[in-house]
Amino acid sequence: MSRIEVLEERCKGCLLCAQACPKGVIAQSERINQHGYKVVEAAAEKKEECIGCAFCALVCPDVAIHVYRTPKNVKEEETGHAG
Repeated sequence: MSRIEVLEERCKGCLLCAQACPKGVIAQSERINQHGYKVVEAAAEKKEECIGCAFCALVCPDVAIHVYRTPKNVKEEETGHAG
């Protein structure tokens, strides 16, 4: 499963990542970091929808997002199905 990890102490809550996310996975949280900014998070109800596209990380001016992609099975890509 692809997912993101937000480095909360780097996040300034600009929401550029939320605007860039094609699946609407990212939202502003109620948590505030040590700098006084409301940080972003992968919304609990949408976490599973992350496709690992990394648009969020690319637009983040503070390099506060790490993206972890689920590797695709090579056989699935070649044949179109598992097995």
